Parts: sequence; C-alpha cells; structure tokens
Amino acid sequence: MNNKKFLAAVVGLGLVTLSACGSSSDDSKSSDSKTVTLVSHDSWAVSKNVLADFEKKSGYRVKVLEDGDAGQAVNKAILTKDNPQGDVFFGVDNTLLSRALDNGLFQSYEAKGADRIKAGYRVDGDKVTPIDTGDICVNYDKAYFTEHKLQPPTSYDDLIKPAYKNLLVTENASTSSPGLGFLLGSAAKYGDDGWQGYWKKLKANGVKVVDGWEQAYNEEFSGSAGGKKAKADRPLVVSYASSPPAEVIYADPKPTTAPTGVAQGTCFRQIEYAGLLSNAANTKGGKAFLDFLLTKEFQQDMPLNMFVYPVVDGAQVPAEFTQYGPQAKDPETMDPAKIADNRDDWVKSWTSLVLK
Repeated sequence: MNNKKFLAAVVGLGLVTLSACGSSSDDSKSSDSKTVTLVSHDSWAVSKNVLADFEKKSGYRVKVLEDGDAGQAVNKAILTKDNPQGDVFFGVDNTLLSRALDNGLFQSYEAKGADRIKAGYRVDGDKVTPIDTGDICVNYDKAYFTEHKLQPPTSYDDLIKPAYKNLLVTENASTSSPGLGFLLGSAAKYGDDGWQGYWKKLKANGVKVVDGWEQAYNEEFSGSAGGKKAKADRPLVVSYASSPPAEVIYADPKPTTAPTGVAQGTCFRQIEYAGLLSNAANTKGGKAFLDFLLTKEFQQDMPLNMFVYPVVDGAQVPAEFTQYGPQAKDPETMDPAKIADNRDDWVKSWTSLVLK
C-alpha cells in the first residue's frame, strides 16, 4: 500500500525494484513484446528472486513505472488510458476503484487463481483482480506518550479531545489514498450527516494536512525512523496497521518491541487491485503478470515487502509481521457503491471545510 516501501529505504534496507521512466520504448509498443510494463504507485516492491523466477518461467522482462501516490497514479492512468504507459496497473484500491472502472481504465480478464481469492475480497466482474488488503489507521509514537504521561488515543472520538490538540498529521484526501481512506472511515463512523461536524472539530483541534503518506510519515511523524532524523513533532499520523512491523523488521539494531502503535478504533479496511489496462500493447504478457500476482510465491512475498496481507487462501504470513502488525479486529468499511456515489462530493466538501 501507498509509499510503505519508502519507509523500508529510510530505515536501511534497499528493497529491489525495477523502474523505468516512461513506456515509449520499441519493446513496449510491439504486439509480440517480451517486456511487460507495470504501472504502479510508489509502494510497489517484490523480492528480486521472486521476480526473477517469474521472468525465467514466463520469458517476459518486467519493467516498472512508479507514478507517485495511489491517487495520483490512478488519475494519471485515466488521463493516458487511450495511450497507456504500460500493460498492467497495480494499486487502485476500494476507495478509488469506481473512478477507474467508470473511466474504462481496464479491459476484461479473469486471472488464473482467481477462484482461490477469499470471498470477502472478491468483486463483481472481471475488470480487476484483488491482490492484497490492509488497514488505514492512526499510528502513535509510543515514546512521546510515555514521556508526556498521556494515554494514546484509541478511537476517532479521542482525536478531537483537547489532550491531543496539534498532535495529528494526515494526508490530503484529494491526492492520497490513506488520506481518502481516513475520510471514508470517518464517514462510515459518523454517517452522512455527522462526518463534516467531526472534521470541523478535528480542524479546531489542530490537525495538520500534507500532500501524501511519504511526507506525513517520514517527515512529520515523530515515531518513524525518518521522522526522528527530521526532528518531527507530530506523534500521531494516518498510516497503516502494518507500519509498526516495518519499524521493527528494518531497524538496525532491531528493537524488541515496535516503537509505534496503532489506534485500533480508527481503522478503515483497504483492498488493492490490479488490472489489464485498456489499449495495453502487450496483453498476453499483461495477463501472464496478473496470473503471477495471485501465485502463492508472490502472495507470500508481499507482507515483508509491501506490508500488506495476501488475499488468496493458503498464503502464509510471516510470524514477525503478524506479531507487530495484526489486522484491525473491527475496522470501518463501506460498500463500494456508496463510495462511488459519494466520494467526489465528500472530497469537495472536505477540501472546502479543511483546507480553506
């Protein structure tokens, strides 16, 4: 999920990705191309040996074009859909899915292994394939709250209390997937008539809004490795339930406990999808790559690379991942149809209310 790969880089592990600027090379335009171009947000990551195994077995070379935060990447993909930058898009989530589908971003294809996707993550039709899931939640800096002898917040309601004034940083709901997820979580929690009142109180309590996850987590949040280096002063941040294990797994030396925690009552369930782009130059290679994303090998590789949970039955999750980043027990959710009907209006209202 969005930009979590950057966290790993900050704390010292060089994750292996293949990237390219643009997709206008001859091999990506040829109908019999042996190159598959993946377009994704900045959080794409895969182990070198796993990707190499796919390339060896399939005969395709994978080229990755990372295109910013999920919201930015989806918007750009829609604008370029008639002459797409690649063959497959990975990283559109349930908060933005209807926008992609309504704009005809994908063509039909049912990936091999789709029958193994857990029932709760499946979608109608064959335009997109569920790949992973995770929870957008407020994270807190344990050291700050211990030092100030203050209990960390546990719910949306806590965040508007005077004790947490000027402590929270979140992402712009119009440009950032976690920012939008946090907005939708509040709408699910307080309803159509209550979420705006909640955000008025949150604004009055000093919430800070930045463009994307990278800035919020690695520059503004005092609990992250990057935030410590930047001397950040916000001990609360909208991030992911899987951020604490990243802080442990990639730290050197490793702490015995995670330096950050999750406010379990602030979570919104996120699901990410991939699809074969309309007008893709290499549809055959794109289909092979989508099949690969549902293999047990790739699904089990995701947790310690992109810090998300697999969606296929039988895929195992590493113990250290679940130890420090368990999924939320009762996250807020919202029907995709309701997101489609309200998202744009809610974002406009949120922008007017919070940013002006």
